[in-house]
Amino acid sequence: MPRLFGTNGVRGVTNDGMTVDLALNLGRAIGTHFDGDVAIGTDTRTSNEMLKQAVVAGVTSTGCDVYDAGLVPSPVLQYYVRQHDLAAGVIITASHNPPEFNGIKVVAGDGTELDAATEEQIEDIYFSEGWRSSAWHDVGVVQSVAAIGGYLEGVAAMVDVAAIAERQFTVVADCGNGAGCVAYPYMLRQLGCRVVTLNAQPDGTFPGRNAEPVEENLGELVSLMKNSNADLGVAYDGDADRAIFVDEAGCYVSGDKTLAVTAAHAVEQAGGTVVTPVSTSSCVADLVEAKGGTVRYTKVGSPIVARRMIETDATFGGEENGGLIFPGHQYCRDGGMATAALLEIMALRDMPLSALAGEVPDYALVKTKVDCASKRKREIMQAFIDGEEHEVDTTDGAKIVFDDAWVLVRPSGTEPIIRVYVEATEQQRAEELADRYKDRVAGLVG
Repeated sequence: MPRLFGTNGVRGVTNDGMTVDLALNLGRAIGTHFDGDVAIGTDTRTSNEMLKQAVVAGVTSTGCDVYDAGLVPSPVLQYYVRQHDLAAGVIITASHNPPEFNGIKVVAGDGTELDAATEEQIEDIYFSEGWRSSAWHDVGVVQSVAAIGGYLEGVAAMVDVAAIAERQFTVVADCGNGAGCVAYPYMLRQLGCRVVTLNAQPDGTFPGRNAEPVEENLGELVSLMKNSNADLGVAYDGDADRAIFVDEAGCYVSGDKTLAVTAAHAVEQAGGTVVTPVSTSSCVADLVEAKGGTVRYTKVGSPIVARRMIETDATFGGEENGGLIFPGHQYCRDGGMATAALLEIMALRDMPLSALAGEVPDYALVKTKVDCASKRKREIMQAFIDGEEHEVDTTDGAKIVFDDAWVLVRPSGTEPIIRVYVEATEQQRAEELADRYKDRVAGLVG
C-alpha cells in the first residue's frame, strides 16, 4: 500500500499534491477512524482556509463534530485536544517549509502526534475509500473555540512566574510571521517580561524571513540583540512548536545546547531519564549524566521521542532542532513552553543564557550527504552495516561510536539522499571521519 504520511504528517505543494480532494478524503478517513469530536487549527499559510474547510467537510460528513480554533500555534491546538478529552486534532501546517507548501498533521486524543500504526490504519481507510457517510440528521456540526487562553494558563502553571517577573527580562521575540504571532508575545508579557517583537504580523508569504529558524535566517534577530540591552532573543518556526535562542550578546545558541541546559535542569529537579534521537550531540548526555540522569536514544522524529517518553515515564525529551518536550505540560514539541522554561532557569540560577550555554561542552559537528535513489537506500545501508569493522548501533540508520567521536549514516525519509553526520572533540577529526564515511557510502552507491 502506498504511504500518505511522512515524518511530520502529510505535506506537499498547494494544489500540486496537497489538494482539496486529498484534504477532503483525509478528513473522511480521520473522522471514520477516530469516530469522535475533532479540533482543528492552522498556521498562517495562504492556503490554510481552503484546506481547513475541506478537512472539516470530510470530518463532519462522517458524523463527527469539529471544534475550530482558527490560527494557533500547533502546541496550543494539541493542548486543547488533551484538556478537552477530544478524539483527535488536525493542524493545517507545513511547519518550516517554503510558503508554497502546506500540510495536514494529525494528533491523537492525548495531543501527541500519531504513531506509525495509527497512521497506517488511517491510510488504509483513505486508499480503500472505506470511510463512513452519515445520514443527513447525523452530520457533524462546527463550533468556533478560543484555545489560546487555556494554553497560556497551562504554561504559567508550569513555571515560577514570580521569579521570572522579578527579573524584568527584556525578550526579543521573532515570530517569523508564523502562528507564534498570536500567542507567544502575550505569554511573555504575562510572565512579566518586556517584549520586543520581530516579524509579528501573521503572513503566509513569510516576508520577514524563512520559516526555518536556523542561524543563517536569523540575521535581523542577532543584529538587534547585539545592539540592544535585551536579555534573550527567541525565534519560532512556522507553526511555533520549536524555539531557537540568541543570547544577550547576540550569539546564536544551538538547539543541542538549549536541549542540554533544559534537560539537565529537569533532571536536577526530578531525576530520571531524558529521551532524544541518536542524532543528538553528546553534550546532552554529558550534562544529564553529570546530574545523575540517564539518556535513552530513539529514531529521529518528535512523535517517536514523545511516544518513548510516555512508555518510559521520562522526565524530559527533545531534539536538537529546538523541539523540546515537557511531559508535565504535554507530550509534544512546544516553543512557548520552551521559552518560559528557559526564562525560569535564567531567573532561578541568576545567570544569562551565555553563561548557561558556556557550561555545555563544545563539539565539532560536520554534516554531509550522498545522493542515493530512494529504492536503493535499504540495499546501500545494509551493505554499509555489513562492511563496517566497528560495532554499529542500528537504532536509526547506522551509528558508530569512537572514544572521541561518533558517526551517524542515515537515509533521509523525505529526499533521495543518505546523510552523514559526524561529531568529534576536534574539528580536524570530525572532517577526517566525514570524508572517510562519505566516500564509503558514495562507493557503495556507485
